[in-house]
Amino acid sequence: MFCVSKYKSLLGEITLLAKEDSLLGLWFDNQKYYAGAFAENLCNAKNEDSSVILQTKKWLDEYFKGNVPDFIPKLELIGTPFRKEVWNILQTIPYGKTVTYKYVAEQVANKQGKEKMSAQAVGGAVGHNPVSIIVPCHRVVASNGELTGYAGGLERKQKLLEIEKGLTIL
Repeated sequence: MFCVSKYKSLLGEITLLAKEDSLLGLWFDNQKYYAGAFAENLCNAKNEDSSVILQTKKWLDEYFKGNVPDFIPKLELIGTPFRKEVWNILQTIPYGKTVTYKYVAEQVANKQGKEKMSAQAVGGAVGHNPVSIIVPCHRVVASNGELTGYAGGLERKQKLLEIEKGLTIL
């Protein structure tokens, strides 16, 4: 069974999609790639707060207060093996820190035993992250430190980083 719910944040309304006890999606309304492969699931989902949606709302409440949540709702990241690898790396970026697309590409290349990995390919995977904020794609910046490529919009990316009080590039 799929459940869908809305969350009102200071950056706009967020849609949450869950399947049983796992969070599948977390998107700002009008976000680029919004819901992507989950369109059919959203249409068939019950409009209710499952236990994982309630946990996610609690996580978001803490996050938007400027606190580091001490738990992560159970996630089910659905995507290609490459995208999942990128999303796993995103989850290792500490709160309040940023990394570059090049850094993430180097991490993927190392894990795959390759010499190089395209930062643009990594950017595509980052942009299609189905669980925004919790899988912190907003913490990835251009090599020169500029904010680029956030599916939820650059203003939101800036605000999320301000909430975390940091633009320290690792």
